[in-house]
Amino acid sequence: MKGDVRTRMSTEEADEDKQDDLELPFFDFATIVNATNNFSIENKLGEGGFGPVYKGIFVDGQEIAIKRLSQSSGQGLKEFRNEVILCAKLQHRNLVKVLGYCIKGKEKMLLYEYMPNKSLDLFLFESTQSKCLDWPVRFNILNAIARGLLYLHQDSRLRIIHRDLKASNILLDNDMNPKISDFGLARMCGSDQVEGSTSIIVGTHGYMAPEYAIDGLFSTKSDVFSFGVLLLEIISGKKNKAFTYLDNNHNLIDHAWTLWENGTPEKLIDACLENSCNIFEVVRCIQIILLCLQHHPNDRPNMTSVVVMLTSENALPSPKEPGFLIRRVSDEEGESSSNKHTSYSINEVTVSILNAR
Repeated sequence: MKGDVRTRMSTEEADEDKQDDLELPFFDFATIVNATNNFSIENKLGEGGFGPVYKGIFVDGQEIAIKRLSQSSGQGLKEFRNEVILCAKLQHRNLVKVLGYCIKGKEKMLLYEYMPNKSLDLFLFESTQSKCLDWPVRFNILNAIARGLLYLHQDSRLRIIHRDLKASNILLDNDMNPKISDFGLARMCGSDQVEGSTSIIVGTHGYMAPEYAIDGLFSTKSDVFSFGVLLLEIISGKKNKAFTYLDNNHNLIDHAWTLWENGTPEKLIDACLENSCNIFEVVRCIQIILLCLQHHPNDRPNMTSVVVMLTSENALPSPKEPGFLIRRVSDEEGESSSNKHTSYSINEVTVSILNAR
């Protein structure tokens, strides 16, 4: 028995009698404890910004993943409720499906479909595992992510800005098909709204668009920038945040632009793709990436255009110099971000720290 199915959750921090319709099944705590062998270390899949994730198996054999909200997470309840509400409304083959939630006392959990190959970063940035990702697999992954993001921005019931798109938030099923996960930081917008602003900047440095990292301005175009960084990592097999070139403190974006300007973009390609890639296709993807990474949001394509560019051979516009995120944030943060709260990411885990710079 998987526990009673309900569609309401009480908010302990507010009026105990107040109930919110969340449109997701409720699972009782005892069922989850049994499925995870009391959250044993052997069943732990990883650690996210708001708590650990465990594998569970129901008595009928169904495998699940459970995100257990850390009790010490300062903003955890808000992000948890946000994700429950969002995931009840989102259904797409390239989004991780949420099966339900559990709340008992201070315990708050989300139940997801189990993704046996875990996250994309575990393949991309590990020398042995990266060899499993030949070019056809990577090209399928980047196209599927693009379609998932297009759904969020345009085709879902509400326009969704993810705000934390990165390799560790792309999960892979048994056939290496990708699904976007972790909507704790996402924002819902009206159907005619494409941007917003915040004084609390959350996300992962290395993937943030300049206008968001510096001024707190987020939009569908800031997601496009993050998508460009993600594609850059998929093609190169290197992390944007960790990459430095010739001791000049240039990040991967800077390096890609330098190669493009020098007419040698193929030097960006992961060495393990040498025997499987279509050079024309990869170089075209690099050009699309640079268009996504333009410094000014209006210069970036929307995801509709990106999907078309990825699936056609039409001529592409020439990119301008992209936003060199790490360098410019370092140079400008003293003036531009003095009144902003900022989140920092340690080891690619999203962590919100409410300290003004």
